[in-house]
Amino acid sequence: MSQPHPLIERGFHWLILSLVGVHACMAVTRVTSALWLLHHGYGEWTVGALISLSAAGPVLLSLWAGRLADAHGLHRPLSIGAGMALTGALLAVIWPSPWTLAPAALLCGSAVGIMAVAIQREAGLMGEDAGELKRVFSWVALGPAFSNATAPVIAGLLIDAAGERAAFAFAVLLPFAAWRLGRLVPRRPTRGHPAEAGGKPRAAWSLLRLDGLRNLLLLNVVLTACWDAHSFVVPVVGHAKGLSASSIGLVLGAFATAAVVVRLVIARWAARLDEMVVLRSAMAIVATVLLVYAWLPGTLGLLVGSTVLGLALGSYQPMILSALHQVTPPERHGQALGLRMLVSSGMSMTMPLGFGLLASSTVAFAPLWLMAGLALAAQWPASQVRAALSE
Repeated sequence: MSQPHPLIERGFHWLILSLVGVHACMAVTRVTSALWLLHHGYGEWTVGALISLSAAGPVLLSLWAGRLADAHGLHRPLSIGAGMALTGALLAVIWPSPWTLAPAALLCGSAVGIMAVAIQREAGLMGEDAGELKRVFSWVALGPAFSNATAPVIAGLLIDAAGERAAFAFAVLLPFAAWRLGRLVPRRPTRGHPAEAGGKPRAAWSLLRLDGLRNLLLLNVVLTACWDAHSFVVPVVGHAKGLSASSIGLVLGAFATAAVVVRLVIARWAARLDEMVVLRSAMAIVATVLLVYAWLPGTLGLLVGSTVLGLALGSYQPMILSALHQVTPPERHGQALGLRMLVSSGMSMTMPLGFGLLASSTVAFAPLWLMAGLALAAQWPASQVRAALSE
């Protein structure tokens, strides 16, 4: 009789399903709230503010979430995050209004931030070597991708069949499911708060003294901004080229599909991949495609360009997370993950506004050219991370 895979014995599948559950709660609540606001006559700016609130939670709580995970492991952050998501979903289903949907978005987004840091930290502890870390984080990256693909579809079907309250009610079930599945992951001993020799807790910012982590976060910032630049520019470029809404959606869908496919490939061939070779190759490909993207012909050209970008940018998260766990002291993985979430969420909140100002004051393609230049410049910090991994 064959033995189960070691990751299965460690509860890795429950960990991924728990991440899918809380992320799906946020996605269902977000899309249903947006449709509720539009159906009740509120403007598009209200929807934009609601989406920004979903990202604000991780920015505000990511460093605290990292310390919480380092001090208490998986299960306490899991309970806190599930409780916050449940409260947000209940607010939406009991009394949907702008005054309840706003805190619901903030609570559900905060829950994702808290639970994602704890889950990423726990997943890193399950990987026994660099190859397994890449495999583990490929599956971790697939969790939100899966919920982003399925949750809005389910919400739309429920809204069409029974109205917005039915979709909000479905969202209420998801945090409980995420909490229950996460509880199936075996507990690990915890070390308490990481502290200096005198007993004073160390601030997460002190991790920036580590050259490897500091340069890795720079790479993360650049690649996250490249992802956001593509999401921002595709509708603008598509409209300028006279493409239909369905064609623009197809281009964005090709990007998302490619990102999922490359993560599946990484999960299969992780042991044969080198983090920095993948990251440096991805940045070179991204810079090249972004430079020529504006001149790609028609829907087919944009489909090809977006697919190549999806393959390149879809590969960076597993590699960043794997390298992060190698350049950071094990007792401070949670804090390092919190720092990464802070810079990623902060970029996702601010960069679309910056891209809009840049495009309106120059040309629509300027954000792509800016990010192409930064992707080329990021080769230097990548070489410094390579040196840190070799030590």
